[in-house]
Amino acid sequence: MVNAVPSPHESPFLAACRGEEPVHTPVWFMRQAGRSLPEYKAARGETSMLEACRTPELVCEITMQPVRRHGVDAAVFFSDIVVPLAAIGVGIEIVPGVGPVVAEPFSTEADVKRLRNLDPCDVPYITEAVGLLGKELGATPLIGFAGAPFTLASYLVEGGPSRDHAKTKALMKSRPDVWHALASRLAAICGEFLRVQVDAGANAVQLFDSWAGALSEADYREFALPHSTAALAGVAESVPRIHFGVGTGHLLEAMAETGAEISGVDFRTPLDEAAKRLPGKVLQGNLDPALILADDDALIAETDKVVAAGRAAKGHIFNLGHGVLPYSDPAKLKLVVDRVHETTAR
Repeated sequence: MVNAVPSPHESPFLAACRGEEPVHTPVWFMRQAGRSLPEYKAARGETSMLEACRTPELVCEITMQPVRRHGVDAAVFFSDIVVPLAAIGVGIEIVPGVGPVVAEPFSTEADVKRLRNLDPCDVPYITEAVGLLGKELGATPLIGFAGAPFTLASYLVEGGPSRDHAKTKALMKSRPDVWHALASRLAAICGEFLRVQVDAGANAVQLFDSWAGALSEADYREFALPHSTAALAGVAESVPRIHFGVGTGHLLEAMAETGAEISGVDFRTPLDEAAKRLPGKVLQGNLDPALILADDDALIAETDKVVAAGRAAKGHIFNLGHGVLPYSDPAKLKLVVDRVHETTAR
């Protein structure tokens, strides 16, 4: 008899997503594809970020690198949250050391009309790259992702990264009609970008709302929650959905209302506290990324604390409480993966 090849459906990661008891606590890291890996820097060379995201063979290679090196339980698709915006003609570039920069910031109803719907034909390189990964990953699941409407809208309105999101908040309050029109169009774009990845073979998705923590709960519920819910609805019933934001401890309950099956928790909120606030919810997180720079004993001790706190949840996917820092030692990430696997094996 020929042994059947394991499928991603049987993986510890997807078992945890379903609230089942996996053979060990699964581990993956946000921003694991690239940044800290020397092989990533060698593969990408002088290629710009957006061009790298449009090159299927390069996307496949970069996505695979942390799977090979760290033995993580899931791969996260190498891309960027502004890829769908660039694909529909928005003038946006990812400037090294700065982030996404918009050539003509948005502020009016006429600006909103510059956004058209995303069509799968706009991003053929996404479908091709996911197809290549399907042949490489075997039983390791692939996580697709998109940026949430609030975070994308913030970039468009501010013209780039912002510390206070002042222009964004001013637009929300002074022209709520324009804001909701903008966020609604972005929700449709985000939802389609997720669907393209799932239709091509992604096994789960994560919606990143990087800047939602800048909002009060009342403003989040009025100006962001409906649009994130709409974006995630595009892949409802098809794959597990993870929702994550930075500095969003005060928004845990509200963000869970988007319908995502798994709540990402940043490093500021202990997982056992999050479990009490979100009973019956699968949680993901949440080692402080800065601790990857600590010595081994301290890193192992903090990793153990996160594992212990995660036992309070219905299911736990070990991750950092934000993304891998660029100057992280890859060996320390491998140390965390091995420690979690060894101490949680069932």
